[in-house]
Amino acid sequence: MSEFGPSPMSRSRLFEINLDQSTIARKNPNVEHEREVAIFDILESNEFKLVGHDKGPYRLDLSIKEDRLVLSVGSETEEDIATHAMSLQPFKKIIKDYFLVCDSYYEAIRTASPSKIQAIDVGRRGLHDEGSRLLAERLDGKIDVDFDTARRLFTLICALHWKG
Repeated sequence: MSEFGPSPMSRSRLFEINLDQSTIARKNPNVEHEREVAIFDILESNEFKLVGHDKGPYRLDLSIKEDRLVLSVGSETEEDIATHAMSLQPFKKIIKDYFLVCDSYYEAIRTASPSKIQAIDVGRRGLHDEGSRLLAERLDGKIDVDFDTARRLFTLICALHWKG
């Protein structure tokens, strides 16, 4: 791997991400934008590998079913390799707080001073980092991801979780 993440030829990467369209709320342009940017950034550079499998690069389908995050992983040649489901319960408070701070941030961008916007953004990033670390911990032993990939995946989990 280079200092900029895995090369495009690396097998330890995602080549495609699909979100369950039935759980995506499209009413908030800020959430929609964050989702699009996260997918673009993940596909540009990511580190993602199923533990015990060397069948990458991988396709990832994300969905929420019965209050569980479902990660279905496939390869270019196989429909599905593995499916991991995890409770969203440990994420609920972080996600709730993250949404509240994001709402404050987007409101502040329109009316607040640069110092107030920066202070809110520091809190927003802190919650995002906390959610990203929790996600990486919950995936440990199943899926290996680098921190930047965990951050972007957390953004996608929030996009799926956001109900407007």
